Amino acid sequence: MFRRLNRGTVVSLAGLLVGIGGLLVQWAADPSMFSAGEQPFGIAFPPGILFILGAGLLTLGTARWWWHPVFAVLISFWIVVVGGLAGQLTPNLFSPNLGTVAGNVIMTVGLALAGIAGVVGMIRARRSGTPSRA
Repeated sequence: MFRRLNRGTVVSLAGLLVGIGGLLVQWAADPSMFSAGEQPFGIAFPPGILFILGAGLLTLGTARWWWHPVFAVLISFWIVVVGGLAGQLTPNLFSPNLGTVAGNVIMTVGLALAGIAGVVGMIRARRSGTPSRA
């Protein structure tokens, strides 16, 4: 179904998984952060997991084109950069709950890795003309 993925794509997808892991740590440390009243369908679940998972699936689904890691780059940028500028990320970094801080750091590092690897992967794939081959 998919050709062999290049190293940048694999690292980018791994970074997305680490980002999801960070959200799971935050959820386990403080489930009240994700209160059911504010969530879609009334489920107390970190919605970021679904967005990151969707970006990963889009990255895989478009693996035949050189630009396919753009989805990992966009979700990483949205959560880390835009979330940071909007003041959504910073409070969790200074939380008194160590699990929240750890989860936030794990998520941020994973998503930063995904974004950087995605950009590098797109540049290399565009230059080489072989987007999906290692």
